[in-house]
Amino acid sequence: MEPADGRSPADVPGGRRVISVVVCTHNPRPDYFGQTLAALGAQSLSAREWELVVIDNASAEPLAGRIDLGWHPGARIVREDKLGLTPARLRGIREARGELLVFVDDDNVLDPNYLEKAKATADGRPYLGAWSGQCRPGFETTPPEWTRRYWGNLAVREFDHDVWSNLPRLGETMPCGAGLCVRRAVAERYLHLNETGQRAFQLDRTGGSLLSGGDNDLAACACELGLGVGLVADLRLQHLMSADRLTEDYLTRLAEGIHFSSTLLDAQWGLPVRRRGWARRAADFLRALRLPRPHRQIARAAYRGRDKAARLLETHGS
Repeated sequence: MEPADGRSPADVPGGRRVISVVVCTHNPRPDYFGQTLAALGAQSLSAREWELVVIDNASAEPLAGRIDLGWHPGARIVREDKLGLTPARLRGIREARGELLVFVDDDNVLDPNYLEKAKATADGRPYLGAWSGQCRPGFETTPPEWTRRYWGNLAVREFDHDVWSNLPRLGETMPCGAGLCVRRAVAERYLHLNETGQRAFQLDRTGGSLLSGGDNDLAACACELGLGVGLVADLRLQHLMSADRLTEDYLTRLAEGIHFSSTLLDAQWGLPVRRRGWARRAADFLRALRLPRPHRQIARAAYRGRDKAARLLETHGS
């Protein structure tokens, strides 16, 4: 029942929802997005304890009126016309009312106890500010075996024990964007950095670009606040992936985008970034030359991404 004054239960003392689930989407694939919403509808955590905020990021056909969220008493669709995952995430943070924000992609299928486990982690581990869980692949078609080494770039993570640290750029403990859980203070710190011009570069995808790194930047804000980041084995979801994500072309462009973004992120967090000298370029060229075709192209794309970022940083700093 809605309060008599028209406010949401999330705004009423004693009725505040603990969790805000934020789903950012742009022109979602209907069958995948349907599975995402169905998995949210099947959560073991009572809907009275969480709200659902769908950020429609400049979809060609607005989602309002096209998807049914009537099953959730605290669900709403918010339109964000500035294209890009970063603007969508920032809008989600502004809209969210919960003390814990859980970011779910439009191709993520959460296990039924995901939100329950996320809440338990928040309650039982006050030293963690940002965390995610296992992300198993849901391939549309059987992927070629040569792609396996790049599944990590597709946010596939499977592990059997929890890890955490307070190091903002340690890959072994850095959460991924799929199912990312952040405390409100961490999300608000990230929002502040972006709103005050302390983030010169957009590190997330915009339309068809394959930049990435905004999720890492968001999570790393936990360390700035004296909190930790980590991976929790009890949190599980499936990442649905279409066949075109397992092609040489896509994985090559993805590698360039990831290494470009990662280099910019290193610079933002105070790590040294240097352009490759001629000797290093020659060594990398020979190393890539020894690789078979798909791996050679992907390795060269990674080098290219780092070099582009280093040049951009030099230009930006001059």
